[in-house]
Amino acid sequence: MVKAHQFQEANKQRFLDELFELLRIPSISADSSYSQEIVHCAESIAENFKKSGLDGVEICETQGNPVVYGEKIIDSSLPTILVYGHYDVQPADPLELWESEPFEPIIKKTELHPDGAIFSRGSADDKGQFFMHVKALESLIKTDSLPCNVKVIIEGEEEIGSVNLEEFLRKNKDKLSCDVVLISDTHIFSNQVPTVTTGLRGLSYVEVTVEGANRDMHSGLYGGAVPNPINILSNMIASLIDENGRITIKGFYDKVEELSPEDRGEINKLPFNEDIFKNSIGLKGTEGEKGYNSLERTSIRPTLDANGIWGGYTGEGAKTVIPSKAHAKISMRLVPNQDPQEITRLFTEHFLSIAPKSVKVTVTPFHGGKAYVLPSSDPGYIAAKKAMEKTFGKETLPYRTGGSIPIVSLFEDILNAKSVLIGFGLDSDAIHSPNEHYGLFNFYKGIETIPYFFQYYTENKTK
Repeated sequence: MVKAHQFQEANKQRFLDELFELLRIPSISADSSYSQEIVHCAESIAENFKKSGLDGVEICETQGNPVVYGEKIIDSSLPTILVYGHYDVQPADPLELWESEPFEPIIKKTELHPDGAIFSRGSADDKGQFFMHVKALESLIKTDSLPCNVKVIIEGEEEIGSVNLEEFLRKNKDKLSCDVVLISDTHIFSNQVPTVTTGLRGLSYVEVTVEGANRDMHSGLYGGAVPNPINILSNMIASLIDENGRITIKGFYDKVEELSPEDRGEINKLPFNEDIFKNSIGLKGTEGEKGYNSLERTSIRPTLDANGIWGGYTGEGAKTVIPSKAHAKISMRLVPNQDPQEITRLFTEHFLSIAPKSVKVTVTPFHGGKAYVLPSSDPGYIAAKKAMEKTFGKETLPYRTGGSIPIVSLFEDILNAKSVLIGFGLDSDAIHSPNEHYGLFNFYKGIETIPYFFQYYTENKTK
């Protein structure tokens, strides 16, 4: 790996400049008005693939946004690693809270990033992270150091649920066949405590609507006699969690994996500090399920949260109306053994059952996904841990996080391959929020570490 590392050192500024060009493209998948920017971004990635030495580069059409594919097959007898990432990004709203232009990346020093961080939408999620793989592969290919076969797919719909990826995987199952999937769309515990993500929570996401009268009503003429959808919806949502922080939906916990004291002890080896956690997000206290600490609540326990609620008049000044409708979006994070379709069904049945007869309630399911766990005995985990310890020079711990990446279960179901989650971001990177950023240390550390994963995984599989 010496030659590859020398190549990386000699090209650090170019790598950064090329990333900046990608970050300037507003590839927002949630807004169809950015469809041309999506295509532009896919084309730019394809050009980067070619410059990096990947073969068979193509932009694959789907029913939605395209997938960019490239490969480097050096010997069919060697292991094949499939690298996955996504080039679509979240909308930048609210724009007024950004301290710099969201699609004009700049570098600023912060307390956590004394060497500087890249401030831009998509810097950490996921352009900066998938681009590490492209540049790591370039350093290996250009120095004849690649130890295995590699395939790369970068999709453009992750932020809207990867709605067309399943069909793409099924149609290209043979083409994408691999021994393991490598993903950098997660974070480490800290720059001082490197980790490999060994667990993700699943997801069930719904939108609910409560309908009252056939039009907005004057609150003076009708108030006190007609149902108020906002009041009713608020009460219904509030009833979904009891005084102990447990979800009240019948059957919700029936299949929840209960960890042993020993497994909980392993999770709590991480140097989690409750006060630092609270201070980092400006809170005086935390909430959640009784009997669990914040680290456990955000990783091994299921949750239910209202993500948005609206209805009635929200403009400037006063308008005294009882709205005809109220809406909310609700997400449920799931743990192993919980099926998202079953949870969505249980939620729907429960929510309809608690609705007053005076209103009409509808539940619209959105995307979901299963939870995922990577065993510590898996060759991919062993290689990732060894690679992180090589470049960080510190013990690397397993880390179960609270986020969801629904496509991970797809890879396992369709390609019969486990996914290794070797992200390099921090949970403070403000992904999906204004002022998203990604540390230069983390960006370059990823480029340095990834080649070692290829090396150690290949050595393990060819023993």
